[in-house]
Amino acid sequence: MKIICIGRNYADHIAELQNEVPSAPVIFLKPETALLQRGQPFFLPEFSQDIHHELELVLRVSKNGRHIEEQFAHTYFDAIGLGIDFTARDLQSELKKKGLPWELAKAFDGSAPISPTFKPVSEFADLANINFHLEVNGETRQTGNSSLMLHPFAKIISFVSKYISLKMGDLIFTGTPAGVAAVKLGDQLTGYLEGEKLLELNVK
Repeated sequence: MKIICIGRNYADHIAELQNEVPSAPVIFLKPETALLQRGQPFFLPEFSQDIHHELELVLRVSKNGRHIEEQFAHTYFDAIGLGIDFTARDLQSELKKKGLPWELAKAFDGSAPISPTFKPVSEFADLANINFHLEVNGETRQTGNSSLMLHPFAKIISFVSKYISLKMGDLIFTGTPAGVAAVKLGDQLTGYLEGEKLLELNVK
């Protein structure tokens, strides 16, 4: 399986990082070794002093496909969960200045915790109106809604599939809202999807 991530998909997050608004989805990948599951702790890596949390809605791909039309995209994922795209912001800034890829700052081991539970798509009344938020030590840090995405689920799936074939079991991280910030030793992160706690992990 592979982890496909969408960058710069919420205008307020783009603004807080002072990035340009992209005309098409920004795509990067994480390897399977980035996954953290079943409540495993996240260990701060030695190579960064500025690891940021980025809470995201995550789509679970349910069948293989390529060159998918937007009108059929909804049939290619069957569940939605939460994930955190941990980012070594200091390292990412250095790489961006040099015009180099982001992978060292985004794809390191443990950089993609996901919720142990994914909710079936059928449980959502409106895929364009899904609320989610992240608490750090009981304080709300990030709040998002799928209606605020620059590129909605269907466009993401269609766009990605023109370049990269989707396979059953792939995960698509769909972008993060504003409020990203550094995590520190001992932090407890809790992610909520429509008010339901789905994701919880400790920083060590």
